[in-house]
Amino acid sequence: MSDSRYHRIIEKVFLDRYAPGDTEVSFAREDLVEAARELDIDTPKNLGDIVYSFRYRSALPEAIQTTTSEGRGWIIRSGGAAKYRFVQVEEVDIRPNPSLAETKVPNATPGMVEMYALGDEQALLAKLRYNRLLDIFTGVACYSLQNHLRTNVPGMGQVETDEVYVGVDRLGVHYVFPVQAKGGRDVLGLVQFEQDLALCEARFSALVVRPIGAQFIEQDLIALFELEETDKGLRIAQEKHYRLVPPDDLSTDEILAYRQRV
Repeated sequence: MSDSRYHRIIEKVFLDRYAPGDTEVSFAREDLVEAARELDIDTPKNLGDIVYSFRYRSALPEAIQTTTSEGRGWIIRSGGAAKYRFVQVEEVDIRPNPSLAETKVPNATPGMVEMYALGDEQALLAKLRYNRLLDIFTGVACYSLQNHLRTNVPGMGQVETDEVYVGVDRLGVHYVFPVQAKGGRDVLGLVQFEQDLALCEARFSALVVRPIGAQFIEQDLIALFELEETDKGLRIAQEKHYRLVPPDDLSTDEILAYRQRV
């Protein structure tokens, strides 16, 4: 029922303000209340969850998506406290490439963590941490700084990232790695990475920012993405797939074969 209500409300908010050719449509939280009233729908208790749902969990209604040209799509960006903007952008598909080769890594996740990890996202973050997958993926010595860092960013309002790592390379350069983690059917989205960049620029301006996305493909197969800013916006800079295996599942031949990738 909530999904249906959310779709009808966000669709009305958009269509009431959109004109053909628009690439940006602004609205405020109170517009959600007005849309629910006009549709004769009970106003959801958590209005913020409507926007959150379409930013991070669900696709926008078809009536909204069909207003874009081919290769473009709508995202919802923050416009400040209780204000938002539909923005039309070039689509970037941040989903694991099924044709990419896997790299086996001996699984160092403690058995107790495997037994009691709560939820896909927390299990994924734990596996990244215990297996030093960010170090392996980035080539930088990485250290987990904080889980679920939440702060206010000028012009955006409150933002949150799943985990923040800091790191240093062999030349002494310092980095900050904001990590967005997704399990199950959730999909990594551009808005999350845009917020991560803004958060790091506000809080860690002296560090090199390298946004990271993590996605479960299977229980012990993890896709990692690094994004970078280009003149066309954020794009995938690299993607790797790591399979966590018992040490005796990694053969000498496989280890020798990995040397050919260098």
